Amino acid sequence: MINDSHQLDAEVRLRPATMADAASLAAALTRSRAYMRPWEPLRPEVFYTEHGQRERLAGMLADRDAGRSMSWVLADEQDRAVGGFNLNGIVLGPFRSGTLGYWVDIEYAGRGLATTAVSRICESARDDLRLHRVEAGTLLDNVASQRVLVKCGFEEYGMAPRCLHIDGEWRDHRLFQRILHDDPPAG
Repeated sequence: MINDSHQLDAEVRLRPATMADAASLAAALTRSRAYMRPWEPLRPEVFYTEHGQRERLAGMLADRDAGRSMSWVLADEQDRAVGGFNLNGIVLGPFRSGTLGYWVDIEYAGRGLATTAVSRICESARDDLRLHRVEAGTLLDNVASQRVLVKCGFEEYGMAPRCLHIDGEWRDHRLFQRILHDDPPAG
């Protein structure tokens, strides 16, 4: 799946992010800005522009090429990005782990797309990257995201006080993990 596209429902598929996604990411993030504000860091105005997304994508794709992360988008029928999923901080060796983050455009929220995408990404992390574990964190009151993680086999394992600076303040996070397999690390 790392380089493949997967249909999630009749209109939306999950595929690797590309530089061509800058304009549609900017549009989706702008459209969803108020909806996502409680869950996101404060962003400079340039973040919501095509130029800002082009810079962000360049960094994400460089990290992908270096093996540090993987990035996907939800793409609609016109191939416009309407959500983003990242597996960051990929560490191999005996740790074999990565950290998952995601968002879905307000116009596509509540359709089960995040749940299906997270499941596919975990399958890819296990089968393609041979990761042992994927972790994710949510704000304490982000019940919808916690439901996604639990449906995808994640278990809560702790709480991180003042973990991330979200919406203008340091916020506590619930920590979740999914153990993907117990095979020994690949050579």
